[in-house]
Amino acid sequence: MKKTLEGLRLTTSQKKRVLVLTASVTVGLIAFLLNPGMLQTALYFVAYLLAGAPVLINALKHFSQGDFFDENALMSIATIGALILGQYPEAIAVMLFFEIGELIEDTAVDRSKRSISELVAIKPEFANLKVGDSYQEVAPEKVNIGDTILIKPGEKIPVDGTILTGQSSLNTAALTGESLPREVEPGTDVLSGSINLDGTLTMTVTHAYNDSTVAKILDLVQNSDSNKADTEKFITKFAHIYTPVVVLFAALLAFVPPLFFGGVWADWIQRALVFLVISCPCALVLSVPLAFFAGLGATSKNGVLIKGSNYLEALNEVDTVVFDKTGTLTQGSFTVTKVTPVSGVTKDDLLGYTAAVEQNSTHPIARSIVNSFDGDLSQYTITNSVETSGHGVQADVNGHEVIVGNEKALADITVDMPELDSTGTTILVAIDGQFSGSIIVADEPKPDSQTAINDLKQLDLETVMLTGDNHAVGTTVANKLGLNKVVTNLLPADKVSEIKKIQASQSDTQKVAFVGDGINDAPVLVQADVGIAMGALGSDAAVEAADMIIMDDKPSRIASTIDIAKHTRRIVMQNIVFALVIKAIFLALGAFGLANMWEAVFADVGVTLLAILNSMRILRKH
Repeated sequence: MKKTLEGLRLTTSQKKRVLVLTASVTVGLIAFLLNPGMLQTALYFVAYLLAGAPVLINALKHFSQGDFFDENALMSIATIGALILGQYPEAIAVMLFFEIGELIEDTAVDRSKRSISELVAIKPEFANLKVGDSYQEVAPEKVNIGDTILIKPGEKIPVDGTILTGQSSLNTAALTGESLPREVEPGTDVLSGSINLDGTLTMTVTHAYNDSTVAKILDLVQNSDSNKADTEKFITKFAHIYTPVVVLFAALLAFVPPLFFGGVWADWIQRALVFLVISCPCALVLSVPLAFFAGLGATSKNGVLIKGSNYLEALNEVDTVVFDKTGTLTQGSFTVTKVTPVSGVTKDDLLGYTAAVEQNSTHPIARSIVNSFDGDLSQYTITNSVETSGHGVQADVNGHEVIVGNEKALADITVDMPELDSTGTTILVAIDGQFSGSIIVADEPKPDSQTAINDLKQLDLETVMLTGDNHAVGTTVANKLGLNKVVTNLLPADKVSEIKKIQASQSDTQKVAFVGDGINDAPVLVQADVGIAMGALGSDAAVEAADMIIMDDKPSRIASTIDIAKHTRRIVMQNIVFALVIKAIFLALGAFGLANMWEAVFADVGVTLLAILNSMRILRKH
């Protein structure tokens, strides 16, 4: 028995409950084999208490809290009534099967949560902090930004950071769902919760523990069930109305026929007790939340974290998916492909001044320009640097006023602008009020962006791209990927306006999803009905504002997540219809005396188990 329980992956409390239920069955069978008498009755009573003690205790607890009509109360009333009528095996069976159903439901919830709750295992227990010339083992919470830590082979990375020395492979499966190891080297940004597989690494800390990836994921896991889906809320309200109504009907069934129509008290009380057992709403109140738990578990296996079942349900109504471009549909790793200075300006000067202005920016385009400059940036003195979102950066460099950005940034400079290159993004540069040249950087689509768009079209969804890039670059990427629509030259506030326009053109049942990764995308993620952030490369602001987080930055995850959401809804509706139809049939049979207590057990526990098993099918959908 012990080995069997270990194989089922039960918790300690669940294993104890199995042993108690086994004892109840054993005592009940012994009593059944005895001749009628005081000993048989006593053993039946012991078997009843072994099976039903948790139900009776919960009923009393809820009763003291003012909750008079939960499933524990219904089971208690029905079985105590059966005992009074001398139906000992039936009373024991009702409690036994009810507890078995509860036990299976508990293990099913554990399994459906396991994909999410296993993320708790990514929490690091310590960090090797560099103190002087040695390393000390400290709690991850005591590590600060800028500290240096050591990660040995087999250890978890405790906080987010950047590799200083060493090369290794990281297991990021718990974070991203990606089974292939990720190769890292000096300069690579790494996420907390990843496991160092082989080499010894040192890294500088970029996020304190509370702001690190692992802490945010754990917070999501712990609070993922706090945002309930509308269907879950409806079922809860339905149960609170439904249960008192059926108790009233059971009372009328027990008392009205004997009092007014000469019915036999024992017969009608028996029918009322059967009616109570059948009416228990377990199948609904257990299977519907379980289905959503399973849906969230399936999405996490798919590399997507969702902040609540309400967002999972909302995906069913999405008919338009709107994308940011850079870092979302494209790789976000730009390369300088062309430097074109005007007469009198050298390429080195144009690139040097531009790199000097952009050196403190974290934007991918800025980083590509800085990385392409081979000179020494320390020779440039930077003062009065001002960045204008959606325009560019202005600063004084070695006494010269330098403006780097788009056409809006150079709007006050009267000059014939160069023809924009459709193969990349054109960065314009002005020095001392004179147009000095342009730099073109290119950003290619991610490897699976085309698959993502194709899959969304297979689901009959509209695809739109909103970008701050110029029309030529934006339309080139959109046409290459086959998006339905593209809007270019947008500031962050313009993207919000575009989302509002799409929402205004839709019906109340249609929703808009926005997918972004940058800090500028945070307002749009909040405005959209469903905000989806790229978690690996995305900014902290975008991840905080989003409702869904794609941990490996693959846009193709969106279609598969929507597919899981639709599958979850189908399962939920199947459970609701199945439970209500079966209960309606058996309630009618019970009221007319055509269903006994054993059939009532099937109508309650049997339907609940079938609904639970149906919900568990969702976990295979990934």
